[in-house]
Amino acid sequence: MENTKFNIAVLIDGDNAQPKLIKEILEEVSKYGKATIRRIYGDWTQSQMNGWKEIINQYSISPVQKFAYTTGKNSTDSSMIIDAMDILHGKNIDGFCIVSSDSDYTGLAKRIREEGLFVMGIGQKKTPSAFVQSCEIFTFSENLVPQIEKQPKAKAKTNTKENPPKETIPQNKINLSIIDKAFEISTNEEDEAYISHVGTNLRKIDPSFDSRTYGFRNLTKLFESINKYQVVKNEVNGLNHPLVRLK
Repeated sequence: MENTKFNIAVLIDGDNAQPKLIKEILEEVSKYGKATIRRIYGDWTQSQMNGWKEIINQYSISPVQKFAYTTGKNSTDSSMIIDAMDILHGKNIDGFCIVSSDSDYTGLAKRIREEGLFVMGIGQKKTPSAFVQSCEIFTFSENLVPQIEKQPKAKAKTNTKENPPKETIPQNKINLSIIDKAFEISTNEEDEAYISHVGTNLRKIDPSFDSRTYGFRNLTKLFESINKYQVVKNEVNGLNHPLVRLK
């Protein structure tokens, strides 16, 4: 999925996504493919869409106008779903990224997966579990925030006792049960596992699993913090493909 030829349609629900995170959202998508289609849906006559107006051209995002004809009804949901189905049947893309915290997209995510296409979601931690579990990968937008909001403050206090490195977060905050399960199904005959394989299986068990949720920038750092595991450096053709094993 890291192949740049893997084309992804990014569909953004402008009513409940965050404009300030658009750069981070697109960077997250780029880990899995190329965002060839970029659309954002909303009623552009409303003031809550003003934050998007300043950046859509900068990030080459096409705005889609949907008027709210009835008070309390969100026409954005149906418009996104209809567009997604048109794109799906056009067979020009390999996957979707749905940017929303709305459970109304649960059925859409399921339908995309039934067609054998990759589907990821990006939304807040309040996103209903049904939508999260319907995606192959779900990234909480809160895990993107530190890159632009929290790091400057942390740098100013890196040497203080009140601000220890993120890697010192207590282990009891980590869901060890699914980590153990992912490790178990990833091991080879030597009872070792490539950390990348463990990461893939973690996402299969829990689409929202993300080392950043626990304060670690990657899965290798997370494993290094767990006493029962040992990370082993494994260089192949000058590149490190770390392994992990039980101590």
